[in-house]
Amino acid sequence: MKKILSLLWLITMGIAAHAQNGNFVKLSTAKFSTGNDAAWKETGFNDTNWKNIKVGDVWQEQGYSDYHGFAWYRIHVVIPSALKKQSVWGDSLRVFLAHVNDVDETYFNGKLIGKTGAFPEDRGGYVSKWPAVRNYCIAANDPAIKWDQENIIAIKVYDGGGSGGIFMGAPYIDMLEKFDGIVFTQTEISFLPNAQSVRKLTIGNSFKTNITGKFHYRILDEVTQKTIAEKTLNANLPPLRKETYTLAFPHREGIKLYYEFTETASGKTKTFAEIAPYLLTPKASLKPMINSAGVLGVHPGSPVLYKIPTSGQKPLKYMVKNLPQGLSFDPKTGIITGTAPKAGNYLVFVSVSNTLGKDEKILTIKSGKLLALTPPMGWNSWNCWGLNVSDEKVRLSAKAMVDKGLTDYGWNSINVDDGWQAPSRQSNGEIVPNEKFPDMKALGTHLHQQGLKFGIYSSPGAKTCGGYLGSLGHEGQDAGTYFNWGVDYLKYDLCSYSDQTAGDTTLFAQQKPYIVMRNELAKQQRDIVYSICQYGIKDVWKWGAQMNGNLWRTTEDITDTWESLYGIGFSQTNNAAYAGPGGWNDPDMLILGRVGWGENLHQTNLTPYEQYTHMSLWSLLSAPLLIGCDMDKLDEFTLNLLKNREVIAIDQDVAGKQAVRVINDKQIQVWVKQLADGSKAIGIFNLGEKYSKYTLDFNKIHMGKVKIVRDLWQQKDIAKNVAAVSCIIPPHGVRFYKLM
Repeated sequence: MKKILSLLWLITMGIAAHAQNGNFVKLSTAKFSTGNDAAWKETGFNDTNWKNIKVGDVWQEQGYSDYHGFAWYRIHVVIPSALKKQSVWGDSLRVFLAHVNDVDETYFNGKLIGKTGAFPEDRGGYVSKWPAVRNYCIAANDPAIKWDQENIIAIKVYDGGGSGGIFMGAPYIDMLEKFDGIVFTQTEISFLPNAQSVRKLTIGNSFKTNITGKFHYRILDEVTQKTIAEKTLNANLPPLRKETYTLAFPHREGIKLYYEFTETASGKTKTFAEIAPYLLTPKASLKPMINSAGVLGVHPGSPVLYKIPTSGQKPLKYMVKNLPQGLSFDPKTGIITGTAPKAGNYLVFVSVSNTLGKDEKILTIKSGKLLALTPPMGWNSWNCWGLNVSDEKVRLSAKAMVDKGLTDYGWNSINVDDGWQAPSRQSNGEIVPNEKFPDMKALGTHLHQQGLKFGIYSSPGAKTCGGYLGSLGHEGQDAGTYFNWGVDYLKYDLCSYSDQTAGDTTLFAQQKPYIVMRNELAKQQRDIVYSICQYGIKDVWKWGAQMNGNLWRTTEDITDTWESLYGIGFSQTNNAAYAGPGGWNDPDMLILGRVGWGENLHQTNLTPYEQYTHMSLWSLLSAPLLIGCDMDKLDEFTLNLLKNREVIAIDQDVAGKQAVRVINDKQIQVWVKQLADGSKAIGIFNLGEKYSKYTLDFNKIHMGKVKIVRDLWQQKDIAKNVAAVSCIIPPHGVRFYKLM
């Protein structure tokens, strides 16, 4: 009997695994039960009375909204021997289960074929692996397989909080072919000064067997549908080896790259296509440019930390006039510190200069009841590091934020998400960090010294989503600890608190935990931005401000797919009236750059078109802007997205108006945001699959002739004294304008 292949199964570039092979069996439904019993893995167990459930959607969406813990799926499936007979390689049967929240153990007719993560009872305790793709294999000649008969695939799942079950994909069974071992990986792209781009593509063999074939690539202009270049090359990939190819093409919007690898023996082809990244934001001026929103909210008597965001050639010299008593600033770093003055509005004159020029601005310090007078901007560890976050990773992220110039554009907070807590509290009930975080107070001090804010994460439940300690019963103690550590931002995630509200559908049941922490934070003489994370339950946007919330999640977690971005971003149509200075609708973090939720980091699945849409829409929505990627490996394209001062200014506009959708015409949507200076920002979005021509008559958005139409991404005026604008918009793309 052959042993199961030891596969280095990598899903790189965020390519979702799917049934590549022509013959496969869908795994659509399963028998389902909450709880845990070892007998449930056995083939002979009678599951007749179990409920039917869809495989591919979390169980919270299928009648188990408040359940967390153990559950089992039992999939009954007849596997035709034709799968094996029609396979060229005939080596292994693949069981693809998509993603699982959070830990699974999978049995094939009673035989364990895979396990990902660790259950609470395992040695070392619970380890969540929810982002990992479950892709298990069993040798084709293994007697456990019952060809042309019913087989039972039993999956034991543990959900530590949040969503649970098999989700985000369409599970199936098929036979592996050699071409399944081919992995495409984009390694880097260079933007050359002669309007050319160069992409390096690696083709890897993830199997322990030799793979030969032909590699074919084609470069297409999507607008004209003309082929720019194409080539076919012979490829011989030894086991677990790779080759790198270099492709050159024009640097502009609309270039599509097609890759194909055809395996010799089977003649089967693995394909992948990508939209080539392109830069729209012009190179920043070397002259000083102050990029702040122009307003800062503080509580009287609280510590103040504010770095004046300024781009331009270093060194810069800062000058501040009319600074309120109790505050001081460093003329070299531009960091304002001290104690917030008594209630009132203070107009502070800020000047920044270098050898090339000077810029000036009025900063209004509003000392009163409100914080976050513009949407928070910064970085959060979750979408990149998940539960693998550590002090080292946080410090590297902070260093990158400073070194790569993001602080020059207003990105100013570093937020540690789930995974920092020790397994148990001290004897006096005080929460402490685990071994990954030697000294939280020292970490906060380190961030503050660079002008960065320090954010942290907890849950009102006994456990966080990742199974770490929450704040239930220790809210006041934890708020005091955050004060001592110098915390500036708290993300408070519902997670296991839903266990406390099981069966209670009242509004107060949702509000109660946030009221408790609200009151405890109010006792601290420190400005702690309060992020309410409970996924929009009971229309949180209608009452989040009553909790002293500064931002509140309106949706489930975002993932790096167009479906997720579309479903979340374009659904924000009924909550604009509830957002404004001090409190913001939060459609979740940015999914730009290298993400992975702790493992298998990959460049976001979003196309460049979709990434421009993402950043444009979030800015129109006055959404909090929280980067979620590997900051240490920020690429030039992602930095170009994150350092456009005019796009950021739309998000940070002091009027705090959220855009509204004014046109929903087939595959075109137009969103309009009123700005403080009387102008308007508009996003024209193409939700279709092809390039689309569109003319916007400004009368349709309640405007007549405008003096200037400015392209915000290109930072240039494109029309003057016009009553309409015409554009060609890429698929899932945007044209982002300011009308003055």
